[in-house]
Amino acid sequence: MAIETVAIVGVGLIGASFGLALKKAGFAGAVLGVSSPRALAEALGRGAIDEATGLEEAVARADLVYLARPIRRILETLKVIDPCLRPGSLVTDAGSTKAEIVAQARRSIRRAQFLGGHPMTGKEKRGAGEAEAGLFAGRTYVLTPVDRSELETPAAREFLGWLERIGATPVVLGPEAHDRVVACTSHLPQLVSTALAATLAERLESDEHLRVAGPGLLDMTRLAASPFEIWADILATNATAIGEALGAYIAKLEELRARLSSEAMGEEFEKAAGFARKLRGEQ
Repeated sequence: MAIETVAIVGVGLIGASFGLALKKAGFAGAVLGVSSPRALAEALGRGAIDEATGLEEAVARADLVYLARPIRRILETLKVIDPCLRPGSLVTDAGSTKAEIVAQARRSIRRAQFLGGHPMTGKEKRGAGEAEAGLFAGRTYVLTPVDRSELETPAAREFLGWLERIGATPVVLGPEAHDRVVACTSHLPQLVSTALAATLAERLESDEHLRVAGPGLLDMTRLAASPFEIWADILATNATAIGEALGAYIAKLEELRARLSSEAMGEEFEKAAGFARKLRGEQ
């Protein structure tokens, strides 16, 4: 079944950006939107969707159902959409954790295929008004099949083709492996930024002290501006892996505190600098 109609369920930043990206990449079919009235109006105004519909109608018409709601809403949606799905269609999601979502999909989706996904992109600001057609370009897009054969169905292959057309780089991980990795690469950095900003909010006594801050502090606290509403579901659905990552980070901080006056601190700086260069493709 060719993908001729796409239903984007949740037309906030990611959902609306996906619609814009598809259109920019040459998708000529219909893009339906399901969301709040305000979000739908904004997405229509931006040209991210062609039509606003209810959930049942959108799912019944779609060859590709793209779930871009918060994680708990994705889980709730998966429980109710199966009776409306077109046989042969593909359901995917953009949730930031995968194990619970994939498990729920395996319990609930029978009439169509489900393929979990996580675009490694975003902004601190939310909503269709912040959407960009280029949001996925040059960014990793993780796919989380339980079995790699799930990537070989006609619907999955066509979806992969559209991911490549919008400039994303697909990476395949199992759901549990994904959650362990992003606990380190995404969730831990958020909590580090949050903890740093919260600590300084308690320790810096006046606005005048903020003038002493340099660009490094601005970089380190950028993620702290992210709203808790986005992170509540992430923390709740990946608590074990995040707890392990936090434990390792706290242990490293304790090591650094013990080495403040030691030459061994230089080894930590060298190790950290090497990783930073590798992350930036400089070695």
